[in-house]
Amino acid sequence: MKTLKPSIFTLSKLSLLVAAVMGTHAFAAEQRNNNQIEEITVTAQKRDQSIQDVPVSISAYDGAFLERLGVAELDTLSEITPGLVIQEQSPNNPGFVIRGITSDSGSSQAAPRVSIYYNGADVSRSRGSYFELFDIERVEVVKGPQATLFGTAASVGALSVITRKPQEEFSAQLKGSLGNYSAEALNGFVTGGNSQVQGRLAFSYRQRDGFIRNIAGEAGSQNPDGFDQEDMHGIERTSFRPSLRFTPNEDVTVDLVYTYEKNDDTGTSFKNGLYAPTGGNTSPFTFVEMAGSPESEDVFGRQDLGVERTVEDLNLTVNWDINSALTFTSITAGRSFDSLEVFDADGTQAWFLEFAEDANGDQFSQEFRLIHQGDKLTTIAGVSYFTEDGSQAVPFSTEESIFLNCLGAFSDLGQPCVASDGSVPILTPTLTQGAFELLPYSFEFENYGDTDAYSAFVDVTYALNDVLELTTGLRYVREDKSSGYRSNAPASVLTGSELFTVNTNGEIFRAQADYDDWLPRFNLLYVFNEKINMYATISKGRRSDVLSVTSVRGEDGLGEESVSEIPAEIIWNYEAGIKGQAFDKSVNYNASVFYQDYSNFQVTLLDDDGVAFAADAGSATNLGVEAEVRALLGADFEVFANFAYLDATIDDDSTNGNLAGNRFRLQPEWTASIGMFYSTELAQDYNLTSSLLYSYRSDVFFEPANAPISGLDISEDAVSLVSARIGIAGSDENWSVSLFASNLLDKEYLVDAGNTGGGFGNPTFVAGPPRFYGVEFTMNFGD
Repeated sequence: MKTLKPSIFTLSKLSLLVAAVMGTHAFAAEQRNNNQIEEITVTAQKRDQSIQDVPVSISAYDGAFLERLGVAELDTLSEITPGLVIQEQSPNNPGFVIRGITSDSGSSQAAPRVSIYYNGADVSRSRGSYFELFDIERVEVVKGPQATLFGTAASVGALSVITRKPQEEFSAQLKGSLGNYSAEALNGFVTGGNSQVQGRLAFSYRQRDGFIRNIAGEAGSQNPDGFDQEDMHGIERTSFRPSLRFTPNEDVTVDLVYTYEKNDDTGTSFKNGLYAPTGGNTSPFTFVEMAGSPESEDVFGRQDLGVERTVEDLNLTVNWDINSALTFTSITAGRSFDSLEVFDADGTQAWFLEFAEDANGDQFSQEFRLIHQGDKLTTIAGVSYFTEDGSQAVPFSTEESIFLNCLGAFSDLGQPCVASDGSVPILTPTLTQGAFELLPYSFEFENYGDTDAYSAFVDVTYALNDVLELTTGLRYVREDKSSGYRSNAPASVLTGSELFTVNTNGEIFRAQADYDDWLPRFNLLYVFNEKINMYATISKGRRSDVLSVTSVRGEDGLGEESVSEIPAEIIWNYEAGIKGQAFDKSVNYNASVFYQDYSNFQVTLLDDDGVAFAADAGSATNLGVEAEVRALLGADFEVFANFAYLDATIDDDSTNGNLAGNRFRLQPEWTASIGMFYSTELAQDYNLTSSLLYSYRSDVFFEPANAPISGLDISEDAVSLVSARIGIAGSDENWSVSLFASNLLDKEYLVDAGNTGGGFGNPTFVAGPPRFYGVEFTMNFGD
């Protein structure tokens, strides 16, 4: 897994692909028919606007577009959106990356960097931010700092998902699919009502066996407890969403939406890169022997590896058109999540690094805003309140002699952590003259975070004339934070010393602080002509200060409270772009170039005990280019493509320490994709439908250090993936049958490396999904 720059050949292929799509302009010119790309209306500026008229970089997709591609998970959006990377280790641990900045910390003490909005409410807390994509009206990805209108979590951008709302006319859909790895899925909706009350019920169920075999518990394995484990990366996800819409008159719309999601996945295959499973090898793409802990039930609350996660969300949105120029909006939202993930952090058959994460969170938000739209002046003003409290408990279990031996403490005994035949030496009888066969050890640490945030914002747009429009916005935010930490780490029986230095003996250490800031934006929109708009923007983003509370060893050998404050990460974004249409609106395109300057760049590192902590990496800069094009080549053929280049590094300055000059983690320098939709009439009552998507990303580093761990590269080479769908549909669109495949060429690639095991010198590697394929059947009912 060498880290390579994209080859000239690879870049040439991408250039040809993009050029081919751009070349469709000429083909479209020849068509000169009435085919037009449907205009997408977005709410990135808190009011309905054509995407072409929004002076910021934004990618948007309506639900029909996503369904034609078969997009059902958030991470698939990465393949069609320039500047966006979504990594899904599990629904409990997603990583959202916009223009190189990653938001995936599970700590309750750290703030998100990327805003995830669900029906207009911020749901950015990492362990509660994942949700299934079903019955979606629209997805918007807004890039660059959006704090003025989206809040402080949008320091580098925001991903906003809007679900479909009830309608008066009766309509229903039922969609089912079967696939390899025993995959089954069923989803659908039903909606209807009268002129004043409409209802909608949408649901989704998906399950699939794991694609990485786990031999723990099988004959010949070294699982000391003997219980079976399921294959890794299996899923079982249930979601439903009832919603009501009240329209007492033409001026008032009230939407009430409740969402429930339950995840029961078999867990992530953290494959150890140093020690092989019994009869196997260290390749991340072959079977694992991950047994968990013999005491899992007592220590973690469940015996088997995997994720149990429940999320509930309630949203009440009121829109009141006071008059033709003035609109009042209220968004009241609450969200809670409860997630338990048990994982084998060493990825071997050894009882070495067995962890769990028990994360809980509750949040409530309220926003009021007024929008006044005049002939030349548009004003948005509002206030918001956001409160959340969360906790992240991390239990740990090991066998003492295995733990110390795998860390090299007993190297003089000449016993490996895992022997070549797959056996695991238990050294306690030798070290204690036969006193113990197994010597279990467990501890737990937990962090807490409570935040109350108060904001007021105003955003003013003024049209100087028919071609020039200026926007300025400002948000004031105040945050009251409380952080806590506790741990219970007993001393080693074998050595008498502490195995971990973060012990508070169960006492909770706490600290409080408050922070505030002013966050401006300045936009200019120039209407070059009726088909082309150009824009420039300057905006400030801020990732909140981290109030870190932990424990250090005092002079008396006991744990002492340690409180540190990591300054707020500040970003200034400078950007210019162009948006246009061509050939009777059969072609849409946009492109932007940006420069981003960071101070107090926050990173997450692992200490010697494998515990994650926030750190200030100093200054950093981004320079990037993004472009998108979408074209109709006649009535039956549509193509789309995107391209992004990003040079995102921590500044190569001696004041930035060991990370100076390093690239941002999880961020490729080059990404691109090209896709198409093709449909045609086969016979009087039948149509052929199809889609194809090719995506490319260059090499990535998975850790901020950009360096090998124990001699193993923590990176991944360039990856190209292909997905396809082909089917037959009734001409009345009441039914369809489709064959589908993702990762059609069955490429082997990594989604993560290093991980918790890397903090103990045992890096682990997580395989990406193999080829999935199946058949899907859809029935539509109603007018």
